[in-house]
Amino acid sequence: MAEGSDGWSVAVVGAGPAGLFAARELCNLGAEVFLFNRDIKPGGLAEYGIFPDKLKMKDGLRAQFRQIIQCGDIHYYGNVTIGQDKPLTLDGLRSMGFSAILVTSGAQGTKWLGIPGEHLPGSYHAKTVVYYYNHLPPYSQIPLKIGKRAVIIGVGNVMADVARFLIHHRKIDEVTAVARRGPGEVKFDHKEIESFVRNIDLDDFDAEIKRVTPVMQSLGQDPNAARRMIDDAMARGLPKESDTRFRMRFMLSPVRIYGNEKMGVQGMEFENNTLVMDGGNVKARGLGSYSMMDVDTVVFAIGDRVDETLGLPVTGSEFVKSPHPKYPIEGVSYEVMDPKTNEDLPGVFVAGWSRNASTGVVGIARRDGVRCAAAIAQYLKDKGTPGRLNPDSVKTELLKLGYQPVEKGMLSVLERAEKARAERLGVPEFKFDTNEAMLNALSDQVTAND
Repeated sequence: MAEGSDGWSVAVVGAGPAGLFAARELCNLGAEVFLFNRDIKPGGLAEYGIFPDKLKMKDGLRAQFRQIIQCGDIHYYGNVTIGQDKPLTLDGLRSMGFSAILVTSGAQGTKWLGIPGEHLPGSYHAKTVVYYYNHLPPYSQIPLKIGKRAVIIGVGNVMADVARFLIHHRKIDEVTAVARRGPGEVKFDHKEIESFVRNIDLDDFDAEIKRVTPVMQSLGQDPNAARRMIDDAMARGLPKESDTRFRMRFMLSPVRIYGNEKMGVQGMEFENNTLVMDGGNVKARGLGSYSMMDVDTVVFAIGDRVDETLGLPVTGSEFVKSPHPKYPIEGVSYEVMDPKTNEDLPGVFVAGWSRNASTGVVGIARRDGVRCAAAIAQYLKDKGTPGRLNPDSVKTELLKLGYQPVEKGMLSVLERAEKARAERLGVPEFKFDTNEAMLNALSDQVTAND
């Protein structure tokens, strides 16, 4: 750490990529880091957000995370949720004596549009679906009600992952991705649709492009670019695994979901849009006319928001950052401000999706965590006399509060237990679906070694 400021104890809340890489940076700079994680396993969205079939990518990230956590001055406590309604709050964490607190718990809140019917059975936020098929407790236990005709609101990479799940794993009849704007504004990486590109109804896609061509041409856009993108993906596409029909609909804004609590989702209404230029950006503008879609499942892939119950001030979908940070890094503020007093919360920082919700993937989260660690280093240099906490005392306090913390030495035991189960079942990967099952596996292993 900066000269004269080592020996500090820093709490990091959340063990996704931003928190883990920040922890490594802080450790390398001389701090002792205490990682508190809601989940038993580290990794966050790198563990529970990447599509299950991408095993090579996930295993590579796991190896990096494993190496980080094994650093001598990093202490890991999984299965510890922090929040206003939890035994341990941020104020409680501060009272333990940490000199700085870094929140990297991601965007665990749920973002909705606020339209009628969006909480009916069969209507889900994409986060619920992604966590379900990635076996994250307690989402893994949700009785997911998936019908035959699904609509996904949003056209980003999350939409592509959800579509892949519905097409290849649920093999439903039809999946329709809906965008407020046009083909020129889709957000998914073109490579992400290669897994299901052969399920695209090409005649339907061409008809949809023809429908929106006049509007696109009025903005100087090339309507044929979308078809070229599909053709390029088709050339590299994976074999078709189901008869699911995939469609796309552009220039539609959700208005309401029809149905009832007993039958669930039965249909969805949209307002038809046109596109206009506004300050150099393409915007959707409602036309006041409406259309219906016959669907029985709705998934909202529209981004996320931070968890308002964590205990930090929130505005919009994000925690409130200081507009005039004392320790900016490349012009970015990582410091939290209380909007009621317009004063910074001393020693409290945010990084990753906790700083900028739903922005970027692992590489961007890593960079954000490292930069935030540099801001914390500057803060600690100015703070004064350093002091370290006793890890045993921290663990004792967690036990008093009723937690069953999973420490870093136990993670390798859990990893071996899941690997052994996968080998017995003859599958590439196995995950325990509940925290209880994971804790039982750890207990069984300890008993076996006694």
